[in-house]
Amino acid sequence: MSDIKKVVLAYSGGLDTSVILKWIKKTYNCEVVTLTADLGQEEELDGLEEKALRTGASKAFILDLREEFAADFIFPMLRACAVYEGRYLLGTSIARPLIAKAQVDIARSEGATAIAHGATGKGNDQVRFELTANVLEPRLTVIAPWREWDFRSRTDLINFARQNGIPVPSDKGPSYSMDRNLMHLSFEGQELEDPWNEPGPGSHLLCAPIEKAPDKPEIITIDFEKGDPVAVNGERLSPAALIKTLNTLGGVHGIGRLDMVENRYVGMKSRGVYETPGCTILHAAHRDLEGICMDREVLHMRDQLIPRYAEMVYYGYWFSPERKALQALMDQAQERVTGTVRLKLYKGNVVPLGRKSPLSLYNANLATFEEDEVYNQADATGFIRLAGLRLRGLGR
Repeated sequence: MSDIKKVVLAYSGGLDTSVILKWIKKTYNCEVVTLTADLGQEEELDGLEEKALRTGASKAFILDLREEFAADFIFPMLRACAVYEGRYLLGTSIARPLIAKAQVDIARSEGATAIAHGATGKGNDQVRFELTANVLEPRLTVIAPWREWDFRSRTDLINFARQNGIPVPSDKGPSYSMDRNLMHLSFEGQELEDPWNEPGPGSHLLCAPIEKAPDKPEIITIDFEKGDPVAVNGERLSPAALIKTLNTLGGVHGIGRLDMVENRYVGMKSRGVYETPGCTILHAAHRDLEGICMDREVLHMRDQLIPRYAEMVYYGYWFSPERKALQALMDQAQERVTGTVRLKLYKGNVVPLGRKSPLSLYNANLATFEEDEVYNQADATGFIRLAGLRLRGLGR
């Protein structure tokens, strides 16, 4: 402990990290610098700098990382069509390596020898933060208070906060554990801890309930260049602005709700509800465009690698050499994915209506049910005969 003079804390301003800030100062007798990454939390960032300084931070950094988050983290993941366990679009998972990277950058510039986070010893985030620090700056010490202190409940934290002059959130009763960023909003805890319970109305913030979504569908277009979305309804937007625009469009129509029980890296199962309106639209549009742009064997090979790529993101290996190597393959596979998709948004559904591309591999003259002059149907006889050779032998 005596070697730790300055710590960079990933700070959200909530009860946990506010208590952690004060606890580190008291326990380690050191200076604490806070780092808050603006990843699109919106109003959650209001007043955080003042609160951090009032709670004891020597400096409080709030960094606008929204464009970097979208362009360098979300978009590469979308190019890879990453989905964990076939359902989860990894909105929380992909944010952690960027926050940890920013922590390391601040630690270097401020001469800190340690970083700290508020992740619990039960979850995935502790792994994601620390694996990122391991590869980017292995000399840093990592302080994980939830694995060190004697607090065991929210009541313990509230008591400590009151004893140390830390403002305590007004007691509105039990609340969800939530994580919000540009990509999604997650809910855990409360009635969700019983997987049989239906999510309560408080778990609808970004996405309208299906029953309240408009009765009239909305038609939009999305343009892509080499697998990256670049425009909505013909208007070119920055990566962060594009996702935010689609969040609004999708949220109105109740698109992007997911309720699932997933497998955490540490070994337990966890139930969560996710709202990911914009990137749910992007994922559907992107996969649809790939259908006319990607070679069959490249597409099939890439799809076999999606679960492995998604695991790397979920488990916290974003900066690992294997993820970088696999990303190169994913990006190479996207070289032809340029074009436009037209979609219908309606009652929680994203329905592709049409797609076009200057690099399309679709040939209407080959696929037609009408007469053509480019395909000899008799050629299929020999193809099928050879394809069935082993099956005929098995049948005998």
